Amino acid sequence: MGAVASTVAARFAFFPPSPPSYGVEPPPSPAAAAADGAVVELSGVPRRGGVEARRLPTKRGSEVVAMYVRQPGARLTLLYSHGNAADLGQMYELFVELSSHLNVNLMGYDYSGYGQSSGKPSEQNTYADIEAAYRCLIETYGASEENIILYGQSVGSGPTLDLASRLPHLRAVVLHSPISSGLRVMYPVKHTYWFDIYKNIDKVALVKCPVLVIHGTADDVVDCSHGRALWELSKVKYEPLWVKGGNHCNLELYPEYIKHLKKFITAIEKSPPLKDDSPESSGPSDLETGSESMESSRKSTDVRDKSRSSTDHRRSTDRREKPRSSIDRKDKGRKSVDHPDKPRASVDQSDKPRKSIDRAYPYLV
Repeated sequence: MGAVASTVAARFAFFPPSPPSYGVEPPPSPAAAAADGAVVELSGVPRRGGVEARRLPTKRGSEVVAMYVRQPGARLTLLYSHGNAADLGQMYELFVELSSHLNVNLMGYDYSGYGQSSGKPSEQNTYADIEAAYRCLIETYGASEENIILYGQSVGSGPTLDLASRLPHLRAVVLHSPISSGLRVMYPVKHTYWFDIYKNIDKVALVKCPVLVIHGTADDVVDCSHGRALWELSKVKYEPLWVKGGNHCNLELYPEYIKHLKKFITAIEKSPPLKDDSPESSGPSDLETGSESMESSRKSTDVRDKSRSSTDHRRSTDRREKPRSSIDRKDKGRKSVDHPDKPRASVDQSDKPRKSIDRAYPYLV
């Protein structure tokens, strides 16, 4: 039964756009192709200076496509893991705008089986995918762990928190409409089962850097309680953003979204990177954002409703996973203690594909 449930959960979790919204071509210059065989050109999207695309091999045998947006003078780099029903072609314009308005370098990538990436989508593959993108930032673009912010949207919160839980000097994490776990999106379970996927609820407390959570209060795909639970369990809390009336796929259209992100990036730039000899609790006091942003704060300035308690907000009765040294390490089986209730809507199953590069972001102009 557990194996069946795991297969069902994994199947419900991934919805790559079909057909992909972009293509991949060799670089127009033979010299560029000869100099670096990993560099490719994205077709079906505008040509912009400072944007480079690559094919990245993963430890699990896939080749994922990633795009890097270089922002002159930027000190921080955002590694963005997108949600379902999206690929690089659909996220391209947003990535370029975010890089410009947040003054950060930005790398986005497609999971195995998404866009022009090879392989098939799976939980373990996404862990290998984000590792390949992170490794490229370090080895190719000269980024350092201390200056990287991981950004995970919806399903992307899974690989984001998995990697973040294993990087002790990471600068910060952003969770955008995150899931507490794959099974919890479909069933109101109170415990973590061995066959669950993306056990974010057990990993978020392992993250040592500041965590920002952004979630819409009217999200009908992943309830806002998921974001609240993850924020409550974060060790270094940053003032969350609960977008009143925001749904699962439209938070970027709210002016407070970019305003809050800018505020967060500014605070992170002013705060020193985490050090081995610094106490974990020192993170919030280093963020120069006012008392409302500290760990003692329990309210967001953008909503009036108070966080509601939920049985799903409690810590799992199972032991939390230890940080893994490899993505290929398997979880140990856990015993079930109760039976799941009626299923809810699958994570991102109802997501509509985002509009292409013609989509407007008026608040970013």
